[in-house]
Amino acid sequence: MLRNALDGLTVIDFTQIGAGPTCTMLLADMGARVIKIEPPGGELGRGLGPGWIGEDAALFHGFNRNKLGVALDLKSAQGLAVARRLIAEADIVVESMRPGVMARLGLGAEALLQAHPGLVYCSISAYGQTGPCAGNAGVDGIIQADSGLMSLVGLEGAEPCKVQAPVVDVMTGYVAAMAVLAKLAQRARDGQGGHLDVNLLNSALALQQSSLTSWLADGVLPERVGSAAPYSAPNQAFQTRDGWVMVAAYMPERWKRLCELLGLPHLATDARFATSPLRVAHRQALVPLLAAVFRTRGTDEWLALLGAADILCARVATYEDVAEHPQAAANGMLTEVRHARHGTIRMPGFPVNSAQANACPHRAAPACGQDTRQVLRDCGFSDEDIAALQASRAVHCAEAAGAALTPP
Repeated sequence: MLRNALDGLTVIDFTQIGAGPTCTMLLADMGARVIKIEPPGGELGRGLGPGWIGEDAALFHGFNRNKLGVALDLKSAQGLAVARRLIAEADIVVESMRPGVMARLGLGAEALLQAHPGLVYCSISAYGQTGPCAGNAGVDGIIQADSGLMSLVGLEGAEPCKVQAPVVDVMTGYVAAMAVLAKLAQRARDGQGGHLDVNLLNSALALQQSSLTSWLADGVLPERVGSAAPYSAPNQAFQTRDGWVMVAAYMPERWKRLCELLGLPHLATDARFATSPLRVAHRQALVPLLAAVFRTRGTDEWLALLGAADILCARVATYEDVAEHPQAAANGMLTEVRHARHGTIRMPGFPVNSAQANACPHRAAPACGQDTRQVLRDCGFSDEDIAALQASRAVHCAEAAGAALTPP
């Protein structure tokens, strides 16, 4: 079972917002003991609403399940000493500071790998650890713009549009988790750790494998065509009498069946529409003919008719639809975590073998510093040591302030 695949491994997590927390959440989902390090006031992602669960942003809860929360002041010598002691017992460090920040703190890859050669050290940044833009800060939307991804989204002539879900952040988190797992496999053979350079720009370019490869091949810039696929037709959303339906009928037999179903059999023999590339070239002539027919029936009726004809289709779903999607339920992908203060929180779960992986309860995202005391005890600090660190404000122990604890 993947939920315990990484049992016995410890991750020290110096990340915030989206990309880094996605990586460490996946490692935690697979059984690693992830210790999330935050400043005493909490990481930036806690304040990125709307979408709130209690005083914290829903975004934070969605990216930080199954982690232990430790609050350290890395600007203090004592806080840094605690961090180094935690790292000394860890297998993996994941950080998302701007390049150079961790080195200035004495927690950079070079110094830590010299002291701990088996450590897997993963750096997540906007542009990478070296090169002319390495020092530049960047977030999901900035990289969507800078990578060309934003040039693909929306309609021709309209203002630039980003993918509203932070796809670059999440993609980068998955890439980072994959890289960590690959390095762990290599370490199992040779005993050596190493430094992994993962960045949002590379991930955003990888997301554009098909479109960027096409441009590199022929030099033709892709048009912004809304829901339509630039490489096939018909493969787009059509408005129905009461909603929208996405239709992919560019394969030869499905194209013929669609023409028959719509009462337009002559289109199947029209020279302009004989192949998918020709239909792409003549999209402006084709789409209005199909769209006029789709507007005559409701979405449910079209889904039934198209499905019976084995034509690929789907409702353009709202989140209300997604929450009731029968296959999402069967897959067990929409899971729940139980929070001591906020009750049940629903969110997307672990996506591999999801029915099994999400059947076991997930641990809710921690309050800032929720597990500081226990983690430090586990690391060998005495209660007197912890009290002194707390008095100096090098650490923050949320439970001492009466914060509600999250059930395991």
